[in-house]
Amino acid sequence: MVQAARISTEGSKAQRVYLLMRDEITRGELAGGTLLPGEMRLAEQHGVSRVTIRRALDALAQEGLIERRPGSGTRVTDASSQRAAIAADFATLMPQLVRMGQQTTARLLAYAYVPAPPLVAEALRLPEGGRVQRAVRVRKMDDAPFSHLTTHVPEDIAQNFSETDLAATPLFRLLERAGIQVDHASQSISASLATPDVAEALDVSVGAALISLTRVVFDASGRGVEHLAALYRPDRFRLDMTLNRVGNAGARQWEPVLVPLTDLGPDPAPGAAE
Repeated sequence: MVQAARISTEGSKAQRVYLLMRDEITRGELAGGTLLPGEMRLAEQHGVSRVTIRRALDALAQEGLIERRPGSGTRVTDASSQRAAIAADFATLMPQLVRMGQQTTARLLAYAYVPAPPLVAEALRLPEGGRVQRAVRVRKMDDAPFSHLTTHVPEDIAQNFSETDLAATPLFRLLERAGIQVDHASQSISASLATPDVAEALDVSVGAALISLTRVVFDASGRGVEHLAALYRPDRFRLDMTLNRVGNAGARQWEPVLVPLTDLGPDPAPGAAE
């Protein structure tokens, strides 16, 4: 059904209206039970034709976000408000992603040994021509996809685990089992748009906005042992940050609150969200 929604709106004004209204619904701005304006009113609000509005509404209905009843109008469904987003505090993202890996399931989409792409080779500090194991997975919670994960691991490390292992076990656990002592990581958060293959895997429209996270993991010697490129659905995953106002008068600024791992509850078992 979602596939049909993507096709009916792709590359058109209807897609833009669909994405805007979808965001309003998933963010809770249009709560379950809300009666939407009529097609003419929506067309005026968005500056498009009624045909365009009708296509966007059809896509929302196919995704189960609205219900259209002749004579009764169009209402946001109660099911739309029950789609809770997974939340992670930015200051403690790594341990929270570890826990997330234990509460979700993953499906392996692709697996191969390939020459490292230039950006990956540079990030992992691999020699020219270095090979890596490339794996692509989709992670789900309650059978709903929320992240698309592409990992690259140097070939000599990756040979310690098989495709079957990777399909069933979080990568961090496999790295530890291979004797890798993870020491530190660098990561960046940005935004991206869904390509056709990612859109299909995450059940979103082509061109939909996604949260993009890139992480490079290093061992104690400074060697890169994993490169992760993750894409998250913003309606099912969010990043929160707590800030304190610090400094003297005239020079005050916002500072993120860093929570010690001991404050996060019981130590997480080996594993990670990728």
